[in-house]
Amino acid sequence: MSAPIAENRRARHDYLIEERFEAGMVLEGWEIKAIRAGQVQLTDGYVLVRDGELYLIGCRINALRSASTHVHPEADRTKKLLMHKDEIRRLIGKVEQRGYTLVPLKLHYKGGRVKAEIALAKGKALHDKRETEKKRDWEREKGRLMRHKVSSPAKD
Repeated sequence: MSAPIAENRRARHDYLIEERFEAGMVLEGWEIKAIRAGQVQLTDGYVLVRDGELYLIGCRINALRSASTHVHPEADRTKKLLMHKDEIRRLIGKVEQRGYTLVPLKLHYKGGRVKAEIALAKGKALHDKRETEKKRDWEREKGRLMRHKVSSPAKD
């Protein structure tokens, strides 16, 4: 997979990621230019199901200053996500029945087109977030200890 254009790192902190999916996006010309220039933010984004279709809301694409004069760019425009009908139906079923949420993880290029990686996720409770933080801190500390142990020569 290619390098991400924009990532939603907060998603891994706030949600338990179950499944990942790739979706195409309906974008306007000025949005593509702004994305190529790195003017995109995914942190506050979420996916909404409306009339059997998926929409990305809260993904902010800031227009370039050199945007055309006849185009009136809207930074927080709702973007339609493109997936196969059967995939969308399956996602809708899981979201409605089992209490899952659809969260955007990242945007990346594939074959010259911008794709969104979305995830089927469940929200973490506060204690889960604390537990994740403790594990991450312990792994970091363990790595530090191992590096220190390896770098200092043993005395006989």
